[in-house]
Parts: sequence; structure tokens; C-alpha cells
Amino acid sequence: MIRHARVPAGSSVLVVGCGGVGLNVVQGARLAGASPIIASDLRDNKLQFARNFGATHTINATGENVVERVREMTEGLGVDTAFDAIGSETTALQVIEAVAPGGRAVLVGIPAFATRAPINPSQIVYGEKVISGTYYGSVRPNIDFPILADLDLEKKINLDDLISRTYRFDEINEGFALMLAGEVARGVIVFD
Repeated sequence: MIRHARVPAGSSVLVVGCGGVGLNVVQGARLAGASPIIASDLRDNKLQFARNFGATHTINATGENVVERVREMTEGLGVDTAFDAIGSETTALQVIEAVAPGGRAVLVGIPAFATRAPINPSQIVYGEKVISGTYYGSVRPNIDFPILADLDLEKKINLDDLISRTYRFDEINEGFALMLAGEVARGVIVFD
């Protein structure tokens, strides 16, 4: 949010995918002072997580067209910055189409190597849209991790509630199954 996307206060943000990565993007948008912060997911429990972490609006993508709803919420313009925290063809296209002219679509989710997204080049050129990717938020660990730790200690970000379930090592398969089913925000294996 800070290193790569440089979201300014007061700008509008869309986050597609409200798992562990997306929830942190929502928190980053809140911390940056973005408004509105729109979160989209297929599951209502994930949308509730997003509201708890700072989303001002939510869209359940199973029953609503994400791009159309974003345009309705932004007076037809689209958002200033949209983040794909999933990494699929569908979600990449959603964030590209949901950004306003001059906006930025940021691909955060790790796609499969075979994933391809058929973009509309004229939409990029005439709309002067920017598409970028970021790995790990373009973080500089030796500088940014202490800052993030301080933000957590100051309760400006919420890392504790990201962990919605812990597992013993012998429960790892259950953890993967629940993660794939979208039942947890973030599961953590605890070694005793």
C-alpha cells in the first residue's frame, strides 16, 4: 500500500478477495486514509472480516457484477486504485475494468503460471490506466517490518484478529481444507 501503490488519503479503493492478503490490503487502505474502501468476495464471512478490518462497502461477487456495483458507488467513474488479491483471470479483469480513467490496477494475488487475462488495450490507452504487480507489497523487510510491528503495538493495524484459527502440526490437512474452503481469515500452525 505504501511502498508500491502509494494510495493517497481520500482516494477510493477496491479490494477483490478478502482472505489474509486482501484483509491486509483493506487495513493498508484504511491506514492510508482511503475512502471509500470497497471489498469484494464470494463469501459473506469474508466480507464481514473485511468490514471488521476497515471496508466501508462490500460486494458479494456471487450475486452482483463487481464492476457495475463499483461504478454505481463511485458515480460512474470507478475507483482510483483497485487490488486483485486473488490472482485469477476473472479478478485481474475486474480490477482493470473497475479503475477510473487515470487509475491504477494492482495485481497482488499469486496467479498460476498458466493464468492469462485478455485485457482491452484501448481501455488502458484511452483511459490512461496503469496496471502493475507487486510481490509482498514491494516491502523492504529491514525497514518495513519494524514499522509494521510498531503499528501493531500502537493498535493502528490489527494482526491478532487475522488469525482466526490455530492448528497443531498434526491438524495441518484440516487447516489446508478450511483455507481452501474459505472458512478462515488466516490459520496458523502452532508448534508446542
